[in-house]
Amino acid sequence: MNRRCIGLILFFCLVLPGIWAQNGNNDAENALPRQFRELTLGMSLDELKSALQRDTLFNFRGDRDVSFLPAREESLVEVSGSSFIRRAFFQLRDGAVFIMAFTLNTDMMDHYSVFTGLVEKYGQPTRLNPRESVWESDDVYVAIERPLTVKYIDKNVFNDIINESDLIQSHRIRQRQEFLDEF
Repeated sequence: MNRRCIGLILFFCLVLPGIWAQNGNNDAENALPRQFRELTLGMSLDELKSALQRDTLFNFRGDRDVSFLPAREESLVEVSGSSFIRRAFFQLRDGAVFIMAFTLNTDMMDHYSVFTGLVEKYGQPTRLNPRESVWESDDVYVAIERPLTVKYIDKNVFNDIINESDLIQSHRIRQRQEFLDEF
């Protein structure tokens, strides 16, 4: 039996039952973070650029890494990383960061280590499936997606976007029906 199989057997037999036995921790001590290092949900584009330039985990090249999206004052910053981070993405709406996504270098970090670290800090995930593990509080989602991306999402801004999208879609459906009624 190879090492990977033994590791999976140990995980399912010894570690996973302990993880599921834990209660979710949502007290102030274990509150979900809105921040990774100096990078914070809600920071402005200028604050983000400054923080990226100071942080040695990122190879930020200035405005070349910033794209402006056609939707309601949205920007995307994509930056390569060094060592543990392969790439990072920051999406801004109305001038503030609302999504931070860090694709980790799987040669240096593994999914199990990140997952168990978050479980130790924040309790069991709110949602768990083969593609992602999600921790949720009143104002933030923290997720680990396979193969290995960690995301921080401002829940309020994200929900506003979903609601706007639903309104736009219902308006399009109504316009379509009105057009069809004209025949």
